[in-house]
Formats: sequence, C-alpha cells, structure tokens
Amino acid sequence: MEQSVQPPVQGWSGDQPAEASATDKEVKAAYRKVTLRLVPFLFLCWVVNYIDRVNLGFAKIPLSRDLALSDAAYGLGVGLFSIGYVLFEVPSNLMLERTGARLTMARIMFLWGCITCLMMFIQTSTQFYIARIALGAAEAGFYPGLLLYLTYWFPSARRARITSRFLLAIAVSGMIGGPLAGWILNTFVDVGGLRNWQWLFLLEGIPAVLLGVFAYFYLDDKPDQAKWLTDAERKIILDNIQADRAFKGKPAHSGLVAVLRDPRVYVVVLASLVTPMLGIVMNYWTPTIIHRAGVTNILHLSLLSAIPSVIGAIGMIVIARHSDHRVERRWHYLFSISIGAVGLVLLPSVVHSPVLTIGCLSLLAIAYYAGSTMFWTIPPAYFPAASVAAGIALMSSLGQAGSLLTPTWLGWLMTNTHSIAIGLYTIAAIALAGGFIIVLGVPASKLRERRDESV
Repeated sequence: MEQSVQPPVQGWSGDQPAEASATDKEVKAAYRKVTLRLVPFLFLCWVVNYIDRVNLGFAKIPLSRDLALSDAAYGLGVGLFSIGYVLFEVPSNLMLERTGARLTMARIMFLWGCITCLMMFIQTSTQFYIARIALGAAEAGFYPGLLLYLTYWFPSARRARITSRFLLAIAVSGMIGGPLAGWILNTFVDVGGLRNWQWLFLLEGIPAVLLGVFAYFYLDDKPDQAKWLTDAERKIILDNIQADRAFKGKPAHSGLVAVLRDPRVYVVVLASLVTPMLGIVMNYWTPTIIHRAGVTNILHLSLLSAIPSVIGAIGMIVIARHSDHRVERRWHYLFSISIGAVGLVLLPSVVHSPVLTIGCLSLLAIAYYAGSTMFWTIPPAYFPAASVAAGIALMSSLGQAGSLLTPTWLGWLMTNTHSIAIGLYTIAAIALAGGFIIVLGVPASKLRERRDESV
C-alpha cells in the first residue's frame, strides 16, 4: 500500500523551516549523543530483564524434578506470570507519565530483582505459582514503559531502528543467557547446600537490584531535564518531538477513555497476541525442544539455544533498517510473522534432527524479534501524544492473554500427548491471522509518521 509522501522536518520549530533550526550534521550529532547516553544502559537493563524472565526455561529440568512438576504444572506456572503483569501494566505506564521514568524504572528493576532472588526458596508448586504471579506484577510496565520512554526522545522516523536496538537485547539475552544458565547449573551443583537452580535465581537476580538503584541516579525523565545536553541539542530533540505531535494533529479526545472507545484498538489488540505467543515458545520451550531433539548435555543444550537468537537478531536488524528507510510498518510486520509461521509448521516434522530443529527455531526467532519491533512502532504512530501511554499499556497488557494461555495449553498437550505439534500448528495459524489483521485493519493513512531525511 502506498505511503503518503511527508516533508522532511529535522530541527523544526513552530512555522520555521528546518534549515533555520539545525543542519543535518547537528541533528545527527544530537541524536548520536542521546543514543550513546541512553541506549547502552537501557539495553543492559533489558538484557538482564530477559535473562531473569527466561532462566526458568533452563531451570525447568532440575526444578521440575525437585518440585515434582509435570509439564502441565510448569506451563501453568509460566502462564501465571501474565496475571500479575496484566493487572499492573496499565497503572504502571500511567504512573510513569506522572512520576517519571527514573523512579518507575528504578522501582520495577529493584522489585523484580528481589523476587527473582527469593525464588530460590520455593519448595512447592503452590509457592512456584505465587512467585510467578508476584514476578509478573513487579515487571509490569517495564516493556511498555521503555517504549513510552523512547517517544520522549526519538521522533517516529527513527523509532523502528531504535526499538530494534532495544529488542536486540532480547536476542543478546538469548545468546548469553543460555550459556550463562548452563554454566551456573553445571558449576553450582549442591554448592553451599543449595541446588543449582537456586543459585541460578540468586545470581541472576542480583544484577537487576543493582541496576534499579543505579537507574534512579542515571536516568532523566525527559529531554528538558537532561543537563548533559547543550541548549542547541535540547532544542533539536524537543522540536522534533513537537513536530511529530503537530504532524499528527490535535485530537478531539485523549487518554485511556478515548483509547477504550476506539474500535480499531481492539483490532490491533488481536494482533498483539501474536508476538507474546511466539515469545513463549522461543523463551520457555526452546531448551525442552532441543533436549527432545536428542541433546541431553545441559551445557551443550544451552550453547545451541543461543544460535536462533543470533540469527533472529541479524534478521531483525535488516528488517528494521528497511522499514525505517521505507517508513512502512504493516507489510514488514506481516513478512516477519510469516517467516515464523513457516518455522512453526515445519518444526514437528524435524523434531528428531537437532540441526533442522535449530533451523526452524531460528525462523521463529526472526519472527519474534522483527515482529515485535514492527508491531511496537505502530501504537506511537497511531495514537495522539496524549494517548500513547494508555494505548501502549493497554495493548501490552491485553496481549499478555497470549502469554497466559499459550504455556498452559502447550504444557497440557505435552503432558497428555507427549507432542506439541497441534499447538505449534495453531500458533502458526494465529500468527498469520494477526499479520493480516494489521495489514487490513490499520490503513496506512492512520499511521502518522514523518519522513526524516537526516536518518
């Protein structure tokens, strides 16, 4: 579908032309400075977040043995994370707008780190379920909060590339999280009277606590509070954000109520189920799938699990760059999701070949990483500025329904049929449906994004 041609606006201020405010060189220098200041730290936070979230996939085998958890019980525990997450997602994002990103991010990281450490003390399935709900409540708002935070600093034309860099953290956590978990589980066997999975939760929870404390002193809520920017750099950032808002036009209504009244929101919410479902397979079942393909050594298994993340990261970067160059999101999203659907459909037929299994998981990784990047560029482009926080949080929280149902269902299938083929086929069909929902349900004209020639 054709995209409308949009005027390049780089250092826009009011009705003044871009040339009067800043040159391309000055604009690029300002955003390079912002990127170097914010992206590495937030990237690290996101890596730690995903390592803490998916370490359960590697702890599954010894944890299930010690707590006598079936695949169904494990799947239920994975899914219960979403209950706490959904309940606190929208309030957390709305609170971020009021209290600021610095306090919100510090609170979230500190609490989830503490709960991850405390998971070393669980002794029963009930305690496991309670801990997962508490962890979801603690993490609620982190993912949409970071996406909202990006809208304070980067205009729409730069957002897919920046978002992809953050989502690259998911891939990096897969690259290093698996080998790290494997090393901990192999090395800390009954050390100090603790099980290896207890050491895993403790050692991987501490960094989140430390980062939470550091975030309070390091982050700035918005560009106008950033003392590390010069007046000229601050003006470039703020003018570009203001230009984005002016380009969208002034909405008649804004906020959570306006979001709830918009029927197109519920169309997009249906599509938002897709990437969490892909993520559940990718993050929590990859070790189990590779294990059932014949890889029994836990260190080898953890190293092999990093391969799909590497390939997925490369695919995500390529797709995101092309998307920013074309300023097009919908068809790139469908393309990304379709790749994953192919991998899911092929996976059950190659489950006895480790090489082909990893190949299919790599296709799934591309869909998960690139699909997430493409999807989360859509809400900021669709919602007016005053509704972005509520819109992102609502889509993220309702999308977690996929994270609640998918692991419970897959766990039940594996317990009762010793196969997840039916589950993978169904997820593939839902993924394709979600891709077409975005293309057909969200016209290109509704996504208001400026083309920035300095990108």
